[in-house]
Amino acid sequence: MSNGNGKSKALGVFALAMINVAAVLSLRNYPSMAVYGWSSIGWYLIGTISFLVPLTLAGAELATGWPQGGGVYAWVREAFGEKLGFIAVFCEWSNNLVWFPTVLAFIASTFFFAINPNLANNSTLMFVVMMIAFWGTTLISNMGESVSSRFGSFGVIAGSIIPAVLIIVLGLAYVLTGKPLALPPFTAGAAMPTINLSTLPFIATVVLLFAGMEMAGFHALEVRNPQKDFPKAMAISALIIFFLTVIGTLAIAIVVPVSSLNLAAGLMQAFQAFLEAFNLTWLLAPLAILVAIGGLATLASWLAGPALGLGVVADEGHMPPLFQRRNKVGAPTGVLVLQAVLGTAISLLYLFIPSISAAYWVLSALTVLLLCIVYLMVFASLIKLRYSQPNTPRAFKIPGGMAGIWIIGGLGLLSSGFTFLVSLVPPGDSGIPVLGYAVIMLIGTAILALPPLVFMALKKPSWKVEPTGARKEA
Repeated sequence: MSNGNGKSKALGVFALAMINVAAVLSLRNYPSMAVYGWSSIGWYLIGTISFLVPLTLAGAELATGWPQGGGVYAWVREAFGEKLGFIAVFCEWSNNLVWFPTVLAFIASTFFFAINPNLANNSTLMFVVMMIAFWGTTLISNMGESVSSRFGSFGVIAGSIIPAVLIIVLGLAYVLTGKPLALPPFTAGAAMPTINLSTLPFIATVVLLFAGMEMAGFHALEVRNPQKDFPKAMAISALIIFFLTVIGTLAIAIVVPVSSLNLAAGLMQAFQAFLEAFNLTWLLAPLAILVAIGGLATLASWLAGPALGLGVVADEGHMPPLFQRRNKVGAPTGVLVLQAVLGTAISLLYLFIPSISAAYWVLSALTVLLLCIVYLMVFASLIKLRYSQPNTPRAFKIPGGMAGIWIIGGLGLLSSGFTFLVSLVPPGDSGIPVLGYAVIMLIGTAILALPPLVFMALKKPSWKVEPTGARKEA
């Protein structure tokens, strides 16, 4: 990654746009929005305007102004100090702990489609396959960046891009050949979302879908003309993500009735319906394997990233030496093993919550709550740093002066704060008391967000890495 140290600025508009698309586009999230049929178009449009665009622009300015290691830690630390910076990056890491089981559920349920889809309803079997996938990808991540990146590149192409194109092609063919649809006829009114207490929690799903767009900002220093090319690339990538996501979501909605849609296995349910309609059921098993591999690649690509972010904090002496440990190939062994153990414990929810879809929903909502804390700090830092460090060079600056900063930052703060609040509301048909659900979610969020305060209270001088940068090897 270029950071102003002399590397060639080789990225143009198209290349940067494709980086964003690859980072954000995910088939795994489609079923969660497919339950709303045509109105998912309106939900996605709201998410794009209120969150996708502000987050992308904020990440671009912050990354080009403070490109040093640590990501959100560096940005929030510059604006509000080490303590809040630590909490921000820790939330980014701990959010992955509760995100892992939802990805693992997707991988396991998809894998079972290659054998027997009914097996996905067995919590014990789901947990066993989830653990094989989790610890297997942890092992791959421990082999170093070279091995894990090659596996990730293969998995993204084979298991994400190819299936995404295929489900869109099948969906179009299904409609054009006059097959019966599970959706009513399209009208402009049907595309408008119905906002009430039962639908508000699904705003969290939209945020989860677009989470990660701030990561694209790290590439802004590699762009030939950031001030002109970055906004164009953001517009192109936002449009691509929006339209592919809408089409992919509707492709599921037109063939899988809401009453039978499984949040973890909905993608494969749609593929099964399409392939049966065109007498291509022999493709289901190999396609399920490909999609499962894509899920494994996504998991592997995110295992080490947050761990490395914590490494910057640990090197500054705020965390125990465990978080500094690397093996001979530079993999963050200590954190990889620790997060695998913690992720395993959280995955046990699948054994104790009767409905797998319910567990999937609870973990997804908890993930969003932690992400909202990160994004609230990111948008607040964006505004604060324009005041406290106005002269810090930024290769990309949000246009419009302070008015532009307040519009983008304010919109991001409002959407993140609103999403945090609605994520405390249970799904309308869950039958769970609102107050009890909110208390449980807040307790879970606090447990996963506040350990930095404990680390900083207990830290010792011996935790700080020597100036040579030497690290402990596992």
